[in-house]
Amino acid sequence: MSDHILEMRDITKTFPGVAALQDVSLAVRRGEIHAICGENGAGKSTLMKVLSGVYPAGSYDGQIVLDGEPVEFRGIRDSESRGIVIIHQELALVPYLSIAENIFLGNERRGRGGLIDWHRTNAEAAALLRSVGLDENPVTPVIQLGVGKQQLVEIAKALSKKVRLLILDEPTAALNDVDSAHLLDLLRRLRDQGITCIMISHKLGEITAVADSTTVIRDGRTVETLDMGDGTATQERIIRGMVGRDLAAFYPTRTSTPGAEVLRIEDWTVRHPTQDRLVVDRASLSVRAGEVVGIAGLMGAGRTELAMSVFGRAYGRDISGRVFVNGRQVRTRTVAEAIANGIAYATEDRKHYGLNLIDDVRGNISAAALGKLARHGWIDGNEEITVAERGRRDMNIKAPTVMSVVGKLSGGNQQKVVLAKWLFTDPDVLILDEPTRGIDVGAKFEIYTIVNRLVAAGKAVVIISSELPELLGMCDRIYTLAAGRITGELPVDEATQENLMELMTKDRDLVR
Repeated sequence: MSDHILEMRDITKTFPGVAALQDVSLAVRRGEIHAICGENGAGKSTLMKVLSGVYPAGSYDGQIVLDGEPVEFRGIRDSESRGIVIIHQELALVPYLSIAENIFLGNERRGRGGLIDWHRTNAEAAALLRSVGLDENPVTPVIQLGVGKQQLVEIAKALSKKVRLLILDEPTAALNDVDSAHLLDLLRRLRDQGITCIMISHKLGEITAVADSTTVIRDGRTVETLDMGDGTATQERIIRGMVGRDLAAFYPTRTSTPGAEVLRIEDWTVRHPTQDRLVVDRASLSVRAGEVVGIAGLMGAGRTELAMSVFGRAYGRDISGRVFVNGRQVRTRTVAEAIANGIAYATEDRKHYGLNLIDDVRGNISAAALGKLARHGWIDGNEEITVAERGRRDMNIKAPTVMSVVGKLSGGNQQKVVLAKWLFTDPDVLILDEPTRGIDVGAKFEIYTIVNRLVAAGKAVVIISSELPELLGMCDRIYTLAAGRITGELPVDEATQENLMELMTKDRDLVR
């Protein structure tokens, strides 16, 4: 039997006017973790959809060889019958069904008369949950689980289908560090059990830590496949293959010259919308013109809740405290008030809250400041196109025209549309919540460059990020949050991952 469980030979996939894949070849050894890297839009997910039958045989050119035998998959059921299971970045769970019902959805455990045997269903689900390290009752509705646990339910669902080749598309993109580490440990255990894994990821640190081989794809073509154990497969080499050039540094250089204070938040307190507890507790911070200020905290620390509640009270209840912009106390009771007072907020979830994915680039860029385009109560369409074209050019948004549908763009280009939208409001302070989540290293560098350009123009920028290296590489000062309270403030030249983590895990009773 061949040492390779899978070979994809000269795969070419085209869409109207676009060649998504051009003669891509891939070979995956049996029982390994094989990573696939590439910029957003490089063709990674398209390749995996070809493999899993989402794009059926006949819709692409090339050949798939499984266990040394050419195969053709007409759909997902065909590939799953051969032990290939794909877990997409957007998890395909039904939130109001139980864990057990989700695991066996479409693959039900039936008893007499064809009725579902619930005892068997829940017992087998419990065993699968134990195998992935998830201590949950199988009758628990999925909606009650965090994203990390939902990811484990997806893997348990794959194991129920006797998976031999497991494909994971950006499995840790929405996970915190603890859940990511747990998932990577699980992949190692699955490998030890003989299950082959293909992992698409932008997180190069995770790839170098867990992958046995890495294939780099650029512009729909295979660049190279690296053996991660031979000592030459560095992050720098992977980046060079992904973007076609060397990045002199992960973070562009910037000379910091902060000016007058632009934003000050005092004694900001927010209660949970449905529970009787504080999610932000008397938080105070400030940001100056030409300065990037970071907010660091573990999941649940209150970072996003702080930003959303300041931005038009979009989260929480019983909100109190004061907000000052350019030395003047302002009201931010609604999103419109926050925008009018010079505050913009780019949400961490661009797909659900930041963009209208079925609208075009033009409509998204103008959406937050349509009043600037109104003429006698009507939107000036020509001016809207001019504004959108300017945003597309300034943000280097890779889209054929401003009439392109945003949902068709890559993650990095979607994020640039979000930035263009908020910059059109001409804010004094821009709050960026997880601005580079789920985008590749090349697009990250472009986002960082845009941030530097903004602060050079005198804007104040706040970055909320789960990636401490990102905060250390981009910020002038960093605040830390724990259990809703500010636990520290450090200039970046005094900050390290270690002392930031110490402040992020500080007992809240010690900071009262």
